[in-house]
Amino acid sequence: MRAPLLLLGLVGVLWFYATLPSIWLAAPVRDVTARILSDDRFKSGTLSKLVAQIAVRPSLMVEPSDFVRGEALILLRTSEEMIGRKSPEDADRKVEAATDKVKYSLSVNPTDAFLWLMLYSTAISRDGLDFRNIKYLDQSYVIAPFEGWIVLRRNRVGLALFQSLSEATQQNVLTEFGAMINSGFIDDAAMNLEGVGWAERDRLLTTLERANEIPREAFARRLARDGVKAIVPGVEIDQRSWR
Repeated sequence: MRAPLLLLGLVGVLWFYATLPSIWLAAPVRDVTARILSDDRFKSGTLSKLVAQIAVRPSLMVEPSDFVRGEALILLRTSEEMIGRKSPEDADRKVEAATDKVKYSLSVNPTDAFLWLMLYSTAISRDGLDFRNIKYLDQSYVIAPFEGWIVLRRNRVGLALFQSLSEATQQNVLTEFGAMINSGFIDDAAMNLEGVGWAERDRLLTTLERANEIPREAFARRLARDGVKAIVPGVEIDQRSWR
């Protein structure tokens, strides 16, 4: 009886020391992930140092899903920063490694709408505009059509290739635009309308019929300040007063 208990205790000690590096890295990976999601900037070398620490830690048979997700996002950011700084071959290898990690993270948690969006963005940076990759963006919308913290990045992407999207995804992009304004993201919505979404301005403005009055008026004032002539449903603005 004693031998099995000793063996069990030894296994427990070995498991603890094997997982200790991952435990130590959990907090910094979590913090960096939150900053990446907020689109923060990092000091030079910060992410590379963390990537190196992750690379040398012992691998676990079962990785926590949030750790896998964090590693994928960190590799994505570092690969993006290497484009233009390293040789095309080195940059391609980094992008490929980041893509593989994103796919692995999605195999662990296939309902991560943000990672589906990132998988699409990575595929575009690697392969250029390949319509076969649009399925990743479609999946992001299917999983979370109204995910508040994703919309600022995703809506711009969706509008940039609007005519190539399915009718269902087009409708999600339009609804997402209206939700941005309803949530107070006036400046971001204005940039989307005046930029990549200008060709679809009539359909985008129609979505504001269901928006609350205050953000709708704020959006109309922002367009007027920018000198954009557009009819926001239910709002009358004297263009001369904003010149």
